[in-house]
Amino acid sequence: MKWLWMLLALAAGMAVSVQAGVNGGLGKRIGVFEGAFVSFLIGTVVLFLVQLFLGKGELLLAMFSVPKWQLTGGVLGAFYVFVMVLIVPKIGVANSLMAVIVGQLVMSSIVDHFGLFGGQRIPFDMMRLAAMGFLFLALWLFFRK
Repeated sequence: MKWLWMLLALAAGMAVSVQAGVNGGLGKRIGVFEGAFVSFLIGTVVLFLVQLFLGKGELLLAMFSVPKWQLTGGVLGAFYVFVMVLIVPKIGVANSLMAVIVGQLVMSSIVDHFGLFGGQRIPFDMMRLAAMGFLFLALWLFFRK
């Protein structure tokens, strides 16, 4: 089952690459804010329909009883989409995603190390430090002309 989750995550990563290119082109044609808005609007409509037919609608109202910080995911997602719409036409999909991946791994290592947001605590060790060094080297190589 672990391999299935890994393949699903791999597919999601591929979708993010396609999404970045698509949203970057959309933003170039209709504007950065407009492109980010349209992307989120379409995603919202699709998720509404999916949850309407496949979800547990009665649980939707539970959003009013969760800790408010758990509702910031939408804001963070909007920030991500906006930034990608803005930067992909300027630096390309690969450069944009390389920077995003490094940022994700740095922040996720901090989250894991401290066990933030109720997650499992996974200490930052020398192996992870070495991996971060390689990530920053890769980022530098990607952006180097």
